[in-house]
Amino acid sequence: MFRRRSFLKSSSLIAGGLILPKLSFKSKENNLKKLKVAVVGCGGRGTGAAVQALRADNNVELVTLADAFKDRLEISLNAIKDEFEGEMEINIKEKNKFVGFDAYKKAIDKSDVVILASPPGFRPAHFEYAINKNKHVFMEKPVATDAHGVRKVLNSARKAKEKNLNVVVGLQRRYQKSYLSAKKQIDRGIIGKIISAHVRWNSAGVWVKEREINQTEMEYQMRNWYYFNWICGDHILEQHIHNIDVANWFIGSYPKSAQGMGGRQTRTGKEYGEIFDHHYVEFNYDSGAVVSSQCRHQKGCDRRIDEVFQGTKGSVELRNGMIRDLEGKELYRYTKALEQEPNPYQVEHDEFFKSIRSNDIISDTENGAKSTLSAIMGRMATYSGKLVTWEEAMN
Repeated sequence: MFRRRSFLKSSSLIAGGLILPKLSFKSKENNLKKLKVAVVGCGGRGTGAAVQALRADNNVELVTLADAFKDRLEISLNAIKDEFEGEMEINIKEKNKFVGFDAYKKAIDKSDVVILASPPGFRPAHFEYAINKNKHVFMEKPVATDAHGVRKVLNSARKAKEKNLNVVVGLQRRYQKSYLSAKKQIDRGIIGKIISAHVRWNSAGVWVKEREINQTEMEYQMRNWYYFNWICGDHILEQHIHNIDVANWFIGSYPKSAQGMGGRQTRTGKEYGEIFDHHYVEFNYDSGAVVSSQCRHQKGCDRRIDEVFQGTKGSVELRNGMIRDLEGKELYRYTKALEQEPNPYQVEHDEFFKSIRSNDIISDTENGAKSTLSAIMGRMATYSGKLVTWEEAMN
């Protein structure tokens, strides 16, 4: 059985780099080597991540693409070519375009660096294969859709650490300057001990793709992956994980239990699969902190995506970078305009390739897995209406 405290203790040692020394296959030649990039999963995020990878390093080549569907692969490739028109040639040989359920293996085999951006239900198997093949990995969040997948990712994370492989998870707020600046102030004690937080991802929802004539059920679900739990995990996991991860990051630990409620109030048709359109969860932490978590996909309602923390001496609103004392007096404000901020999606790739080149190690996997489990625990609580502990969720 996975016990929460022993799990957090062992994973913090891994994250701190206290396991093994670097292996001998790292060398100065790494700085001169052309890094071959494979993209597995050619949707919007796979396409965007490919562009960001190519902009992150001057000696990177996109050599192969893999997707379950040929049309998605070609749409992605054309978008990447359009992005770099006049800057560089993007040429993927036909023999290096792989389609199907096993396409990821063929693409990974041809690369040095892998971008994993398929729907998250496939992530644990794709990540395991990439690490077994000694590849550096950028993978989108969440890293799994159930506890079995989380455990598989954690096992692969240990192997990645032993092999000194870089792994970046697409929780880009951890690479965003305004968040890092606020976190530094929190760590200095400006608001005292965090006692509560409100984290939200309330929006109108996402795309729906109509069922086509003669389409198999598998193809229909995969093209509408957002609405099926085996492949998406519900929007509390696929989207709201960003805000839940920020709560874990700022509090400095992971929730011990969750209880909540949710349902399908406006998205009730078959085209919306099986996921809820709203979730509300209270996450409880060992420190005594309580996080109020909201996510909603309902049109015409208030839209708000942010994180607010209350401490014993003040509060912070991360949406505007504002920190106030208990009387409402401004103590700190992040002054750089949002349009001047480096794009955190780009920054995470910049840091990823910089770390590869300098023979350093970025290891986001354990945190990505723990925040994934946190969101899964919240989903279990809203589906069941019962209090769910970390041990119950993990096991």
